[in-house]
Amino acid sequence: MEERRRELPELITDRLVLRAPRESDVDAIFAACQDEEIQRWTVVPVPYRREDAEYFVRTLAPEGLADGSEFVWCVVERGTGRLVGTQAVVRFAADPNTASVGWWTASEQRGRGYTVEAARAVARWALTDLGLRRLQWLAYVGNDGSRAVAERVGYRYEGTLRSYADQRGGFRDSWVASLLPSDLD
Repeated sequence: MEERRRELPELITDRLVLRAPRESDVDAIFAACQDEEIQRWTVVPVPYRREDAEYFVRTLAPEGLADGSEFVWCVVERGTGRLVGTQAVVRFAADPNTASVGWWTASEQRGRGYTVEAARAVARWALTDLGLRRLQWLAYVGNDGSRAVAERVGYRYEGTLRSYADQRGGFRDSWVASLLPSDLD
């Protein structure tokens, strides 16, 4: 039996296109991930090298898509094609009907509502088209920017998990919130 190739759906909003990472995104991803805030609040390697951006585009995103465990989009402006950031949905191995979401935004693109717009599109796709029963947002305590995005999208805060999430070999306290299909407007 021939295996069917999985395609990442392109999601289009008023101002954005969410699409699969491309080779042409490597330089912009590399530049964006030099930002201290992205390094502080995510699990990107530090220092972030060009090889890390290449690995993200060539290996990490395609392999996650191929096995259905991870869906990663580059978020770009509709008119210019400039990179805004990334969005991801990562299924839980123990419960494939539940997934974690994550995002980062290039420093020069923050404060425009782009991440909220993209996160809404991803949540709607994951809870309707993918048919998930629960999306979970998790962020290190203190990541107020990510928390504001999650709240604006409609994620419901559930609490603080102590010494929960690994970041480069150390465990950090994390906020957790969820979004269910019934929460979509």
